[in-house]
Amino acid sequence: MPDRNVERRRVLAAAALGREAEPPRLTADDGVTLDALSGQILDVSPHLIIIEDDEGEERRLVIAPWATAWRGARVSPADLSLGARVVIRALRSGTVVDRIWADITRMTGIILSVEGTRDLTVELDSGPHRGRRSVVIPYRSSGRMRVRHPQLEAGYLFDAIGVIEGGTALAQITPTSQPPYRAKAVPPPPPAYRGVQSKISGTAVWADFEEYGVAYPMLETSDTGCDDAGVSCTGLPYLALGSMLSVRNVCDGRANALPIVGCGCIAGRFCDRCLECGTSPRGRIVELSASAYVELGGDLTKGCFNARVGLG
Repeated sequence: MPDRNVERRRVLAAAALGREAEPPRLTADDGVTLDALSGQILDVSPHLIIIEDDEGEERRLVIAPWATAWRGARVSPADLSLGARVVIRALRSGTVVDRIWADITRMTGIILSVEGTRDLTVELDSGPHRGRRSVVIPYRSSGRMRVRHPQLEAGYLFDAIGVIEGGTALAQITPTSQPPYRAKAVPPPPPAYRGVQSKISGTAVWADFEEYGVAYPMLETSDTGCDDAGVSCTGLPYLALGSMLSVRNVCDGRANALPIVGCGCIAGRFCDRCLECGTSPRGRIVELSASAYVELGGDLTKGCFNARVGLG
């Protein structure tokens, strides 16, 4: 059985390929990452929020006067419910709240079926590593969704951001336009690619997975147990699970060295563009955990940023 320990895999891959086991070195030009916290609200007031973070520790943070929150729409931080699951962008060494996203979720996959006339229920195949998922598009959001997702039919790709409410995933906004092709008809990468680029540009997105790091499309199927790996319209090199990847947010210059912790087989099928701070080249090149995405300056409700990745 393949070893699933990412840290051990990183050391073994470095030894086999003759690379340094240390993460890629970042420079002063790479910007400073932000602090990201996630957990459950224990108490909240207009000036203070207390959460239990994912490690089970109680954290008390001051809410900045300019701080905003999102839960399906923009709300006051003090109006968030106790028990809500939050992702927080924090300043001053993680002590001051700048932005909060509550009960946010991302629903990405291949459409299996669509049912309903007003509220639509969409069944998604989110890949062998994430399984199937049922998503509801409320009637009030369906018109806006169809502007960017006109093909709500089996076989097409789906990507939406929304909230978890009563255990149900409610799709409310679409971060990018739906690709016009079926999920099994991903355009091939450019023929000029020869695997020699040290840096590759494209789109970085975020997804709902707990392990800190990135999911990457071009992994060996034997390495990941994912038969759908190795698909991308971008000329990405094959990398090993556990490799360290340098990811830069081109929009604001923040960068970080992140471990590859999973297979981005669904993300690799999206040959779309991100329109933040200009238009990115086509193709999703990395899928980040929510915390890693926020640390690099990403806004969870926008869903993407222009990125450049490399091994060093």
